Amino acid sequence: MPETTDTTGTSESTGTSETAGTTDTARTTGTIRSLSDEILDPTEKLPAVRTHRPGAATAESDPATLEADAISAWFGDHKVLEQVSLTMPARQVTALIGPSGCGKSTFLRILNRMHELVGSASLAGRVLLDGDDIYDRGRRITHARRQIGMVFQKPNPFPAMSIYDNVTAGLKLGGIKAGRENKDWLVEECLTKAGLWKEVRDRLRQPGGALSGGQQQRLCIARSLAVRPRVLLMDEPCSALDPTSTRRIEETIHELKEEVTIVIVTHNMQQAARVSDQCAFFLAEQGTPGLIVEHGTTDAMFHSPQDPRTTDYVNGRFG
Repeated sequence: MPETTDTTGTSESTGTSETAGTTDTARTTGTIRSLSDEILDPTEKLPAVRTHRPGAATAESDPATLEADAISAWFGDHKVLEQVSLTMPARQVTALIGPSGCGKSTFLRILNRMHELVGSASLAGRVLLDGDDIYDRGRRITHARRQIGMVFQKPNPFPAMSIYDNVTAGLKLGGIKAGRENKDWLVEECLTKAGLWKEVRDRLRQPGGALSGGQQQRLCIARSLAVRPRVLLMDEPCSALDPTSTRRIEETIHELKEEVTIVIVTHNMQQAARVSDQCAFFLAEQGTPGLIVEHGTTDAMFHSPQDPRTTDYVNGRFG
């Protein structure tokens, strides 16, 4: 295994290794931080909370292109990803598809530096946000996580916190001060973008944990949007939801893609076909690390794939 950075702490060195003709550059990922630091660092500059109703997006909150360059990943000595490269264009939805255990969720966590929360985790390669490597030594982990948000498979609102306070939690945990009027606008804006405002506007002070599963997931989307990410990662966001809630989440994804670049992991081929602009098919065969077999536009991946394994997978012959 090439020399890599153990992500449990700060490394004093990096190394390189030639694999399949490509150089893997080990990355220093820094010290793991507390929950409040993971969401927002008060020493960093957050795009100012607006003093008027939200209008046009600013450059610092515009959707960004995310690029993975030769990403390999390990848990201890076990290699789980092999030389994965993928461009996820701004203002598009990229779906990551493939059988369980092929590294899709690991890849997603690498995209916003959550992989390093696992003590034995290490990686090589680069993740570029509009050309800037989020793993550069001088870049704060919290800065990456603010710009690249995450929505998990299981809805995880703060259950005892009100709907209103759930949305503004990122500001609170980061020590970012905003007046009541500005917070009100922010809450309405984010809940509207998440497709939840009309359903909860008369009960904003009720606990977030009292909402239905689908509503809780949309509340988590609103909470992620409140710190104005440029990319939003979604790890099987509909897997635990009923068909009606799934449809509403998919509508939300369609409405959001002009506001934020979206990368979604899904095992539902119909969902991938409905919501995404491009797909990447991951596969790990016979104990080998996961890799991308094929990627392209969603239409091409479902109707004219180049690899027979892709054809078999999207048509339900395995996985």
